[in-house]
Amino acid sequence: MARPFTSLMRLKKDRLSLSDNSGKPMAENSEHTSQPNNPLHGIRLDHILQHLVEFYGWQELGERITIKCFTHNPSINSSLKFLRQTPWARERVEGLYLKSLRDAKKE
Repeated sequence: MARPFTSLMRLKKDRLSLSDNSGKPMAENSEHTSQPNNPLHGIRLDHILQHLVEFYGWQELGERITIKCFTHNPSINSSLKFLRQTPWARERVEGLYLKSLRDAKKE
């Protein structure tokens, strides 16, 4: 049977192996929680929607993504409310945003 003190030392050693050089566990270190491969990280949904409206306009946006909040009396606020509650629509908007960024780089 292992002594309690030895088990405690093993637990502390395991915890230190999960940390980086700063001594903080990796989950607490903000550098390791960033998402370098996610192009949408840090970009708010209202910024994405505003960019799409400026890039395409409401009419073309409604043609590209057939959502009622884009085609009938569109507004930023009503669209944001709908997109925050509807994951499939948000994914389409985010995909179109990434496409618009690629198209803007080509020009």
